[in-house]
Amino acid sequence: MHAITIPEPGGPEALVWSEVPDPVPGDGEVLVEVAASAVNRADLLQRQGHYDPPPGASPYPGLECAGRIAALGPGVGGWAVGDEVCALLAGGGYAERVAVPAGQLLPRPAGLSAPQAAALPEVVCTVWSNVFMVAHLRPGETLLVHGGGSGIGTMAVQLAKAVGARVLVTAGSAEKLARCRELGADVGINYREQDFVAEVLAATAGAGADVVLDIIGARYLQRNLEALAVNGRLVVIGLQGGTRGELDLNALMRKRAAVAATSLRSRPVAEKAAIVAAVREHVWPLVESGRVRPVVDRVLPMAEAGRAHRLVEESGHIGKVVLAR
Repeated sequence: MHAITIPEPGGPEALVWSEVPDPVPGDGEVLVEVAASAVNRADLLQRQGHYDPPPGASPYPGLECAGRIAALGPGVGGWAVGDEVCALLAGGGYAERVAVPAGQLLPRPAGLSAPQAAALPEVVCTVWSNVFMVAHLRPGETLLVHGGGSGIGTMAVQLAKAVGARVLVTAGSAEKLARCRELGADVGINYREQDFVAEVLAATAGAGADVVLDIIGARYLQRNLEALAVNGRLVVIGLQGGTRGELDLNALMRKRAAVAATSLRSRPVAEKAAIVAAVREHVWPLVESGRVRPVVDRVLPMAEAGRAHRLVEESGHIGKVVLAR
């Protein structure tokens, strides 16, 4: 088969469409004929040599895909050859075929194309596991989403609104903020021109946000605490603003707040399967009904993965950039 390989870490030009050995599904795995994958910032880090795949995972980038089951490994039940699926991956989505643990499969939602379905698994599993399984966002609460125009952000807005929460977002352009409002965001904050802490407090009559979903990390750590409500929950899922920061523990205690930091790719297969099962139960009905939809900025040929990486690095896109075969 062919896959996007990384012979040497580097810029987008380091991605090479190469002939590689076919994957073989092991116990509890299925072989998926990939129709589309999607670009995530973790792929950019892997290309740069900063984020190796977990042990045993495919060495090729790509944390999600959509396609058709081509073969079943030993011990797999509930799926059949020919089923249209999308999948959460630990790697290998930028390829013609990939072996996937059966617990990480989801049926392709009716009415969605393969590129649309490929844009779902990573962002949906990330948002559901963090905003709802970790931070327990409830109806009537306020969620602050940093990077509202990203794939994660556009999905977080939709899912939070679907459960009856109020949503505030930060983004770096009027275009991105307008798209977030179209998806249901109540308040848009341009972080290039406004102080998000002041805007959050103004929008909540001084109370703050009950949950903050953060992709920045160290640079926003203390400010996120200032923006939190009493009993608030901060969940850090990205480190675009650095890995080390200072936190006023006295302020954290006074607010009786909590800080959590999570990742998805390196979790054990059983944990990923539990998240995927929760997504299938709670989110897939919303997708099937059209209340929640993937936001796809553009679709490029998989062999042009380098071009896709450049687009994501420039941060001019809204939603997901997808690679299709």
